[in-house]
Amino acid sequence: MVVLLWPKYQDLQELTALLEQKETELQLKKDYFSQLRETSRKLEEYGENLSKINSALPEDPSLPSLFDYIQQTASQTGLLLEKIELGGIKPAEKNSKIREIHLNFILSGLYPDFKNFLSALEKSARLIQVQKIMFSTPQDLEEPFSFKVDIKTYAY
Repeated sequence: MVVLLWPKYQDLQELTALLEQKETELQLKKDYFSQLRETSRKLEEYGENLSKINSALPEDPSLPSLFDYIQQTASQTGLLLEKIELGGIKPAEKNSKIREIHLNFILSGLYPDFKNFLSALEKSARLIQVQKIMFSTPQDLEEPFSFKVDIKTYAY
């Protein structure tokens, strides 16, 4: 009788061990998904800050919106945007997904307005670095200054 039951007993032991292994795997997966839900809940608390990061480093360079931002900021600070051109788009670093976008533009207006323009760029949610500023003084002090500005911004 023992000879007949022994193989069945071994099969039962193997199935019991397999069941315990699967229960452990199931519990680990439950714990993992519980941690994911908790992390997701915590990230939702920082939604506003994460959206600021997304606007600072957008996935799409969106050149028209960037040009529009420069135009609007210039006009809001009392400057006239005379010319704007794309200086190029290139990777920020070797093997990097982040790209540098270089813009060159010419503004005309008064010096205090230009300072306000630079302040607005600095306060922008988007990462904008002023690379170079060149300006020329007018012959007549009543005339506006001309400012040539080279900036660099980033996109993912």
